[in-house]
Amino acid sequence: MSITQERKGELIEKFGREKGDTGSPEVQVAILTERIVNLTEHLKTHKKDFHSRRGLLIMVGQRRRMLDYLKSKSVERYQTIISELGLRR
Repeated sequence: MSITQERKGELIEKFGREKGDTGSPEVQVAILTERIVNLTEHLKTHKKDFHSRRGLLIMVGQRRRMLDYLKSKSVERYQTIISELGLRR
């Protein structure tokens, strides 16, 4: 359900604004998206895992708030991250 260190490093390298950038909203949204995708796959096979489902809903809300923050600060960066991650909005 969690992501590996290698995958997290790849996401930081791809979406970070500079080397070692782990705190920018783009990196945080990318890591949350990866975790959401993994947890969604888990819930497809374990339909009654309501504790994980609650965690998924919390992560989706967190990602939504981060995207709203990013949109208020920089619309260009918001559009870029949305298109690269393939998110709807």
